[in-house]
Amino acid sequence: MKQLLLLVCILISSIYFYFNGSASWSGEYAIRGIDVSHYQSAIDWKKVANQQLDFVFVKATEGITLNDSSFNNNWKAIKDEGLRRGAYHFYRANVSPEQQALNFIRNVKMEAGDLPPVLDVETLDGAGKIELLAGMVTWLYMVEIAYGVKPVIYSNQKFYNTYLSGQFEDYPLWIARYHNALQPNLADGRKWNFWQRRDTGKLDGIEGDVDMNVFQGTHKELESMCMPTALESRP
Repeated sequence: MKQLLLLVCILISSIYFYFNGSASWSGEYAIRGIDVSHYQSAIDWKKVANQQLDFVFVKATEGITLNDSSFNNNWKAIKDEGLRRGAYHFYRANVSPEQQALNFIRNVKMEAGDLPPVLDVETLDGAGKIELLAGMVTWLYMVEIAYGVKPVIYSNQKFYNTYLSGQFEDYPLWIARYHNALQPNLADGRKWNFWQRRDTGKLDGIEGDVDMNVFQGTHKELESMCMPTALESRP
């Protein structure tokens, strides 16, 4: 009876730590990372870098004028600590995609080994599907030309399946699906590259919650996606 109770306690503890706190990585995927923005406030990157992370995405820009207030500090500190870094733009479908692309290009200088730029698409802002897709084509084209690498498209599973399914098949995907152990299930059957699997993770060096991600692939495959050479992009 005691042995049974012990096994039950161990099982409950394992489930708790799997779905809550710093132990909530998916054991199936060995390559792990986080994404941050000004919402995480000041981050102690020295502490963060000691927790077996393979990559970090950081918010850089939004819309046509907004620059994340923590981007410059985070961008430099991530590199200084030897972590692989990437930057993302939060897309607003109801304003100029050209100006949004220029906002990102002007503010993000990438170097060899950095992850590709990311287009974060998760809201229509009153635009229709055709307007959304056409604008994304423009942003993706301009940014790919500027940096010489295909950007990653980020979205949550519901938005992707509703508006993006069957589109942009040549671009890597980063899909959010939280609060369960089920990996993203895309309507078009596509393989995802990154999975944002929790938005309530805990790490030393970050106050409050942080998004936790995994990469579906090997370290070599992750490296092959990255910037091959340093580029200083100008509009």
